[in-house]
Amino acid sequence: MSTTLTTPKIYVAVVGVGLVGSELVEQLLAIPQKTSPFRLISLSSSSRTIFDAENPIQPGTSWKEKLAASNQKPDFQLLTKQLAALVAPDQKVAIVDNTSSDDIAKLYPGWLENGISVVTPNKKAYSGQLDLYEKIVNASKASGARFLNESTVGAGLPVISTLKELVATGDKVVKIEGVFSGTMSYIFNNFSTGAADGPAFSSIVSVAREKGYTEPHPADDLNGFDVARKLTILTRTITSGSCIPTALPALQSFASVQTESLIPKPLEGIPSGDEFVSRLPEFDAHFAKLRTDASAEGKVLRFVGVVDVAAGVVKAGLEKYSTSHPFATSLGGSDNIIMFHTERYGARPLIVQGAGAGAAVTAMGVLGDLFKLV
Repeated sequence: MSTTLTTPKIYVAVVGVGLVGSELVEQLLAIPQKTSPFRLISLSSSSRTIFDAENPIQPGTSWKEKLAASNQKPDFQLLTKQLAALVAPDQKVAIVDNTSSDDIAKLYPGWLENGISVVTPNKKAYSGQLDLYEKIVNASKASGARFLNESTVGAGLPVISTLKELVATGDKVVKIEGVFSGTMSYIFNNFSTGAADGPAFSSIVSVAREKGYTEPHPADDLNGFDVARKLTILTRTITSGSCIPTALPALQSFASVQTESLIPKPLEGIPSGDEFVSRLPEFDAHFAKLRTDASAEGKVLRFVGVVDVAAGVVKAGLEKYSTSHPFATSLGGSDNIIMFHTERYGARPLIVQGAGAGAAVTAMGVLGDLFKLV
């Protein structure tokens, strides 16, 4: 007598169909239907939604037109009930949040309590208030539904999964350090090469903005908050997954991270990105001196994030590294690079490197998380 194992169906609802969300839908629908475990049954934008569990969205479907033609407005209470009704032993349900919304993030505990797994590149829930994060962890433990957030740090790079496996297998993480911001990576890879001189800091920021590497208002990158959020996520991944206590602080939110802002004091609070960029040249001499001083020591400047488990310190800021260090020699463009110093990787750290931003790789990280539910 032979038995055949069938792959459980996974119903998927996607919230947010912007750059990353649209790319995710295309990647999902590109999986051969004969082998795909996924059934894409719901799409929600900020103004419209569609839901049909009986007739999942198929490859070749004009899903954008179908969503645009819908007269249904998003109703997340209703969506929760609809998805919860589909949860069964032989079928799983996942909701993907591709937004950057705080309000959507607050819904995660309720989804998890109803057996709905949550997959997201949205950093808000995992780097915001500790109370929300603890509710997410506890709801997941109670229901068995999973929260997966690989793309919150390093887009599609295997950063979160690597850290989880290191912790789960009993390795002792000593320190994590890295260039976690694609924007900061681009700026300092071009600004500080080891030479004493080079292009003006403001000109590089301006070019980065034109190329779309920065937010419309560059201060939103230069304040270091994006890196602080990612460090908070890594810190909580260690503390919530570790069997033994660590010296790491219980971060109340990303605001608890020691973060060095690169925004000159006189430019703080300027509401316009255009005005900010136009005034930034006033401070080129300050940044040029930092570069000259680093060059005199045979070093480069890099904006890095550090989770020092041994010292109990979590910080983000400008640091100097030898011109022979991987942060100086291995980085190009807007790449991320993360070094894991652990007990097992004592002699040489484990390094993860590559594109840390972009719709295609971010969506790939989200899709990879969905496959972990299979």
